[in-house]
Amino acid sequence: MATILVVDDDAALQRAIGLNLRARGHDVLAATTGRGALAAFQASRPDLVILDLGLPDLDGTVVLRRLRVHAETPVIVLSARHDAAEKVAALDDGADDYVTKPFSMDELVARVRRALSRTAAQTAPPAPLRGADGLVIDFAGHLAARGGAPIHLTPIEWRLLAELARHEGGVVPHAELLRAVWGQGYETESHYLRVFVSQLRRKLEADPAAPVHLVNEAGLGYRLVT
Repeated sequence: MATILVVDDDAALQRAIGLNLRARGHDVLAATTGRGALAAFQASRPDLVILDLGLPDLDGTVVLRRLRVHAETPVIVLSARHDAAEKVAALDDGADDYVTKPFSMDELVARVRRALSRTAAQTAPPAPLRGADGLVIDFAGHLAARGGAPIHLTPIEWRLLAELARHEGGVVPHAELLRAVWGQGYETESHYLRVFVSQLRRKLEADPAAPVHLVNEAGLGYRLVT
């Protein structure tokens, strides 16, 4: 049983989501605006947030970024925006999943279940990594730096990097990475990996065009080398 904050200004959809989640034993909180969502989050610290991007006062992406300043609570984004770039942008801002409207309640409930299970199944973080070029990654403290200068990583980037760190030096297949970071059903979404590995290289590599830490093994997967 979890506490779930549902943020949507569509009253009928809000009620439908609430009914389906309560029927499965969850406590449901509701907000219809971005500011209301932020206030409810601070007051209740829910286990998961379902967030519509089309809110009347603040764009949902603004709400998402503000949530990510304070917490890594799983966030499932709801949106009528079908563009792939919009989806990647939301994931890059810290969303854990992206559901396109219209959707079935069974699909949404399955995504909720998966997000909560993934959170519950998280193991102890890998040991800190220290590269010869001054790169330091502290998974427990969620701190990354090079030469003492902090490096900001999004929650998705942290999860991807941590999964590679758990297999440090070994090749992690594309499908395994996608499943570990984004969940079941994402095993064929290889463009997600290309986008986020490219972003990580720009942040972590001294020369992103000639990466030494995030190595691509063509046709197989990726390897983290320190």
